[in-house]
Amino acid sequence: MNRIDQVFGQARKQGHKLLIPFITAGDGGAAFTLQVMRALADEGADVIELGMPFSDPMADGPVVQKACERALAAGMNLRGVLELVRQFRSRNTHTPVVLMGYLNPVWRYGLQAFATDAAAAGVDALLIVDAPPEESADLHAVLQPLDLHQIMLAAPTSSDQRLQLISAAAGGFVYYVALKGVTGAASLDGQAMVEPLQRLRRCTKLPIAVGFGIKTAADAATVAEHADAVVIGSALVQVLAECQQQRSEPDRVIADFMAPLRAALDAPVLLTS
Repeated sequence: MNRIDQVFGQARKQGHKLLIPFITAGDGGAAFTLQVMRALADEGADVIELGMPFSDPMADGPVVQKACERALAAGMNLRGVLELVRQFRSRNTHTPVVLMGYLNPVWRYGLQAFATDAAAAGVDALLIVDAPPEESADLHAVLQPLDLHQIMLAAPTSSDQRLQLISAAAGGFVYYVALKGVTGAASLDGQAMVEPLQRLRRCTKLPIAVGFGIKTAADAATVAEHADAVVIGSALVQVLAECQQQRSEPDRVIADFMAPLRAALDAPVLLTS
């Protein structure tokens, strides 16, 4: 069974809300990324979303764009991303890893070759931003036999018909984009996402993770009242950029960043909701 299915299944039984941090592979160098991945898992990450750096990350705001630029300048590529996952798996065989990115590099690598190599490295799912259901048949065909999920995005503007199409194509969980715009672009409006999430719930039996605009423990707690998992990206990427600039110890930085988020998601009021 795919690790994502396992972790969400266990969480459902325990009333546990999942925390999914996002980082960009190679930002700070490969060794730095690997240290961060291990620290995230140690500090309570249920799933790690690992960004595959790309020169034109159209869904991402300035913070992640700059992280991609730093990673590419440091020489990170898809083979390097997969090597990071392989090294992470040498010590951690249970924390799911989702690769997030764009279709162009994967297409150039070769869909079948990339899927095969990703599965061998220990990847659990792909989230390809610019591969919507209508254009994912070839990708899905190579992922499914390898037990790799394709995570699909749903937006506040998605119609019920489109939510059903997304849900039918998705595996693992559905990623709900909490706001219009790019990553890190605005503040979260918890009330505004309630009705769209209710509509999505009616269209899918898969767990729902919410991302975009989540910056604080309070934001995470608000999202967790309505979702199964919380994704936090730009806020963490910014903290890691500052960590590099200040040459701080990443393990300590990750511990300080993750502790209030994990506490907010594990608060008893959430477990009884």
